[in-house]
Amino acid sequence: MLDLACGSGRHARFLAAAGHPVLAVDRDAAALAEARGAGIAALQVDLESGGGLVQWPFEAGRFSGIVVTNYLHRPLFPHIVASLAPGGVLIYETFARGNERFGKPSNPDFLLWPGELLNLAQTGVPDPLRIIAFEDGYVDSPKPAVVQRICVAKIVSDVSPKPFRLN
Repeated sequence: MLDLACGSGRHARFLAAAGHPVLAVDRDAAALAEARGAGIAALQVDLESGGGLVQWPFEAGRFSGIVVTNYLHRPLFPHIVASLAPGGVLIYETFARGNERFGKPSNPDFLLWPGELLNLAQTGVPDPLRIIAFEDGYVDSPKPAVVQRICVAKIVSDVSPKPFRLN
């Protein structure tokens, strides 16, 4: 499992406690120090330091699950999906337009347009995805915000459906 932009590792610890080996990634060394724990490897990397070029450090199909929350760097989305193994699941949640009324982030560069995350999952990726769930709107917990959330699974393309027969 990959916890991307993991911060202090809340999701990494949850996944590790459920028995999944986790790679926690963040650019903040202090946050990664908090994220480390049993079943959690940590990697400090700044994925936005390439001067406009994406320097994605992970190979295709590596992770059975990827979690991204409260982070948006649009050029990474196709790379995130490419690193998802066939049948793997991506859970992505971040802030959307309208959030500026409630605080940070308020910079429009870091806020999704209405339906943008769904659009990225349907058109901006190298591999087909099955949309499991999508939400776009206001939440009041853990604090008031406008967010988008999506859960997708990478379609396993080398498996043909078996015919169904009633006996």
